Amino acid sequence: MEIGGFTEVIPLEDRVIIRPSEKEEVTTTGIIIPDSATEGPIRGEVIAVGPGKYTEGGTLIPMNVSVGDEVLYGTKYYGTEVSFDGQSVVIIPQTNILAVLRRS
Repeated sequence: MEIGGFTEVIPLEDRVIIRPSEKEEVTTTGIIIPDSATEGPIRGEVIAVGPGKYTEGGTLIPMNVSVGDEVLYGTKYYGTEVSFDGQSVVIIPQTNILAVLRRS
C-alpha cells in the first residue's frame, strides 16, 4: 500500500511504525540473504509512536518505545507493510516489539 501526498503518518493507540533495517547476511558461497527472509526477529528503527492504549477504566498505558529506538520485532506473519514517502515501513502493535537495542 502506498501512502502518498501526506507529510506525516501518526499511529493510533499502541501502534508503532518501524523502518526495517537493511541488514543482509552473506553465506560462505556468496548468496545474499536479506534480514526479512530469515527466521526469528527483525531489526528496525522506530519512526513514529502512538500515544498508548487506554484501559477500560480510562487509564492510559504509556508506550515503552520512542522515536529513534532500534528494536527487534516479530512481524513475520503479523503487521501491515506500507510504503510512505518512498520508504517501506511496517505498522505493528507495541506488543510485537521484543526488545529495544541500546549501545553503551
